[in-house]
Amino acid sequence: MIRPIYVYGHTVLRKKAKDISKEEDVKKLASDMFETMYSASGVGLAGPQIGLGKRIFVIDGGAMDEELDGFKKVFINAQILEEEGKEWIFEEGCLSIPQIRGEVSRKPTIKIRYYDENWELHEESFDGIAARIIQHEYDHIEGILFTDYLSPLRKQLLKGKLDKISKGKITADYRVTLPKK
Repeated sequence: MIRPIYVYGHTVLRKKAKDISKEEDVKKLASDMFETMYSASGVGLAGPQIGLGKRIFVIDGGAMDEELDGFKKVFINAQILEEEGKEWIFEEGCLSIPQIRGEVSRKPTIKIRYYDENWELHEESFDGIAARIIQHEYDHIEGILFTDYLSPLRKQLLKGKLDKISKGKITADYRVTLPKK
């Protein structure tokens, strides 16, 4: 089932998400999230972006980078354990902030512990674009948006556009849920 994506200005995007219990149907939720993400041409989607304050995100990096073809994962109750290396800049965008992109500096290597959709525990390291996608989605379950990393000047330049998004003055090729007034 394709769900609407919550856009900038929604409080759920700014709250730290809560752990998911093993009683919840995470396979159905993950399936819905992948379907929603694909319909919006995204490479990642987190629980808060569909209005759920839950620690889950899905990624499929194949559309972004050929080397990530087949890199499709579900992360439940994830915890980043380490971030290492010299930070590098890359332009990021977000389905919750349509038509806005910005250069974000992140460390190139991460170590993360998470459960998959079968409740199997993993502890893995990722680097490069894979690490960046995971860090971006992980930020969502921590209540952080990529715009938080932008320079004060860039934030000031984007203020008007962000205000328009929060007021529903946006164009997106997918269903969105606007903040309540």
